[in-house]
Amino acid sequence: MDLFLHYLTMPYLLQGVGFTLAVTGLGLAGGLMVGLVLASMQLSRFWLLAGIARAYTVIFRGTPLILQLVFAYDALPLIGLKLSAIGAAGLALAANEGPFIAEILRSGVLGVDRGQVTAGQALGMTPSVLMRRIIAPQAIRTMIPAIGNETVSALKNSSLASVISVEELTLRSTQLASSTFDFFSIFFASGLIYLVLTGAVSVIQLVVEALLDLDRPKPREQLARLFAWRRPTLAAVIAAPPSEAPDAPAEAPPVVAAPMGRQSTAERAKRSATLTQNNVVVDVSGLKKRYGAQTVLDGLDLTVRVGEVVALLGPSGSGKSTLLRCINHLETWDAGAVKVGGRRLGLSEAGKRLSPRAIANERATVGVGMVFQQFNLFGHLTARENVAGPLRWVHGWSRSDAARRADELLERVGLSHRADALPRHLSGGQQQRVAIARALAPNPSVLLLDEPTSALDPELINEVLEVIRKLAVEDGLTMIISTHQLRFADEVADRVVFLSGGSIIEEGPANEVLTRPKHPLTQRFLQVMGAEPAPDTAPMRGSAVARMALDATP
Repeated sequence: MDLFLHYLTMPYLLQGVGFTLAVTGLGLAGGLMVGLVLASMQLSRFWLLAGIARAYTVIFRGTPLILQLVFAYDALPLIGLKLSAIGAAGLALAANEGPFIAEILRSGVLGVDRGQVTAGQALGMTPSVLMRRIIAPQAIRTMIPAIGNETVSALKNSSLASVISVEELTLRSTQLASSTFDFFSIFFASGLIYLVLTGAVSVIQLVVEALLDLDRPKPREQLARLFAWRRPTLAAVIAAPPSEAPDAPAEAPPVVAAPMGRQSTAERAKRSATLTQNNVVVDVSGLKKRYGAQTVLDGLDLTVRVGEVVALLGPSGSGKSTLLRCINHLETWDAGAVKVGGRRLGLSEAGKRLSPRAIANERATVGVGMVFQQFNLFGHLTARENVAGPLRWVHGWSRSDAARRADELLERVGLSHRADALPRHLSGGQQQRVAIARALAPNPSVLLLDEPTSALDPELINEVLEVIRKLAVEDGLTMIISTHQLRFADEVADRVVFLSGGSIIEEGPANEVLTRPKHPLTQRFLQVMGAEPAPDTAPMRGSAVARMALDATP
């Protein structure tokens, strides 16, 4: 036992530990740099760069590390590049680790929900801001276990450096055992040292994971768990007044859906006459979009004026979502033009396509907000940060001003009590209300809503529709809404546009289209959705029947 402890503290072996750590450190540092370059090349839009990176990965993952070590130490001097043994070992280990680290980085980036990336683009984030603020923070959390595993692997692989005379721990153990013939004690001591080193890596990994855990309790809560005897008894909690109960969650005022009464015919006519005087904010002309052989938009024309609310109706696949994505330039199109505020999106004055960065800046300048079906909140940010973050990163707001604006909007949508909650701790209706607040934060000129209630449970739909109704009725915000909520469209929309097969089949005042549709496809769609068109022989009675059907629509 004494001899074993002597070997554990023997300077000869400890010097070998130093060489091992040096080679591992060089290999990991170099491998991280190589991995970043390779991952960036593979994620690039340029196929040539991606092909070069893939070829490098195939070569260095497919050849043994021991051959790469020999090549770095013996072959590089033939071309005038002479490295020390430790330098050659570090270079070979870095070249070998690079492809593995690159795949870890690439999988982390690709693992981030693409809906969040789309939301960031819609908010005007440039590719670099998206990577720095949205993708990287979430990808790093998922990559920590794999990076920890790769670190342990590199530490063990450093023992192969002995083939080029690096006197790391394994080589020195072998030399010492050969001279003393005490193989068991020496190699057991060597193995224990390796175990301590790899154990330290595992501890560091766990600490980093804990620090990056968004759900970890606050320091005050952690202390409360440690000092359990300081917790109030159940009787004390029951006896305490509600305001003094410890850690009592703040209750939000219930979201009560106010009656959404319809405007009278005279009020609708007056509003319509007023809107026709307003400037055009969205102008879509001859828009064509194809996915392979499928035509999604077929020469579509649409004009929306300031303050107007347009509801897009139509069966699934009719082109509603694609039209909204084209207006915000989240999709490119094959022919036609889209103008917002008189500005032609996606193209320079010379008609040349803009770069992704220029398009992001254009979105931020033009002011097109968008609310998605699946909410697409940034999962690593709280409700307040989801609203305030884009204001800081895209529009240059100060931290205090952005936070103040976020709090105002969250209060307006009834979520001030949940400002510090992560998206996964919110209900679907709450998440969608945060998404609406985020879209409203920079004061957009037009708000696009793509089936904002389709992913919600029936009991949560009204709370979201009520928020949208207030925006339309009280604020006069310009909106284009894709929806299947017929009653909501009748109450809120100024105009209904019915799409089928990528074309506008029928459009007109909401009340008129929904109660007296003219086109057979519109009539059939409304019947399927629960509304009945008025027969020509009994217009008044038919209109009443249609209204009753609209009221019955969820």
